[in-house]
Amino acid sequence: MVAAQPKYQVFVSSTFEDLQGERDQVIRAVLEMGHIPVGMEMFSAADEEQWGIISRHIDQSDYYVVIVAHRLGSVTDEGVSFTRKEYEYAREQGVPCLGFVIDDQAPWPGDKFDSGESDRADLIDFKRLVKEKPVSFWANADDLHAKCSIALMKAFTANPRDGWVRASSAGGAEMAAEVVRLSAENAELRNQLKAAGEASKKEQRDEIVRVVRMLFSNKRKPSYRYRGSSKWHDDSEVSLFHVFKWLGPEMMVESTVEDLAGTLAMHVRTDPHKTWDLVAYNQLKELLADFVTLGLAEPSTKKHAVSDNNEYWSLTEFGLEVLRRVRQVNMSEHDESDEEPAAPSKEHGTQGEDG
Repeated sequence: MVAAQPKYQVFVSSTFEDLQGERDQVIRAVLEMGHIPVGMEMFSAADEEQWGIISRHIDQSDYYVVIVAHRLGSVTDEGVSFTRKEYEYAREQGVPCLGFVIDDQAPWPGDKFDSGESDRADLIDFKRLVKEKPVSFWANADDLHAKCSIALMKAFTANPRDGWVRASSAGGAEMAAEVVRLSAENAELRNQLKAAGEASKKEQRDEIVRVVRMLFSNKRKPSYRYRGSSKWHDDSEVSLFHVFKWLGPEMMVESTVEDLAGTLAMHVRTDPHKTWDLVAYNQLKELLADFVTLGLAEPSTKKHAVSDNNEYWSLTEFGLEVLRRVRQVNMSEHDESDEEPAAPSKEHGTQGEDG
């Protein structure tokens, strides 16, 4: 019996609006060779997170094709272009990657170039990354079609992958028995994962309780000053728990050291009639170091403009869980109270530990 020829799944990645015609040519080349093209325009994000869908389809693909012209494209929350994130992920997963970079001398519409300096710099860096592996340079859509067909044919021969075959061609009784065995094994693994997941949740709950107790038991006297004054005050003792409760919401996305210093000063000042300025930076950083030690906060990894000299901080995933639990408890206490608590004024803040 002749073995069934596999059909390869080829993931096609590029910026979208400026390369629609070129993508169509690559997809046509894949179809003409009898294989399966996959691109983000072919399926809906539905209710799943977009990156979860992208990564799953890359995992299932046998080859990855990236087309690069003169635009960086949309950017993720981490400040990296989606095209680059896809490319780096495919390389990390060991999926054979075929790069197609436009020839710098090829004519190209002026409205399909990036205009921002930051985008242009990131695009140059991305092209440099793609060129670390052998690439093909193309001048137009037809040229790209021809070069992609040749490159894919060479890749199929030099680096054959599992691909997809019809179920009817995949085997007989032995395959059926293997499917039964794998199904039973899969069920057992699911049960083990469920038990492990429940144990992990209990461990996390216990860890949250332990960390909250440590936050409560540790007191600090941060030095602060009022606006227009150079005199520092340290007359307000607060627990790390309250400091975290005040600063945590500021770091849910990210916040600068300066903003955190101002927020903390608002809460620890003892004279409600004076306008706060900030808490001493060195003491604020010691508090942040305490949060790092407990796994609650970390320096932000988001990209910023080169001219931005601010230091940014954000919560870790564990820090978000602790903050969520702290606020749930706080909301429950307010819900059980007969009096509706007054919201703190930005001008007057709260005093000492009453926040």
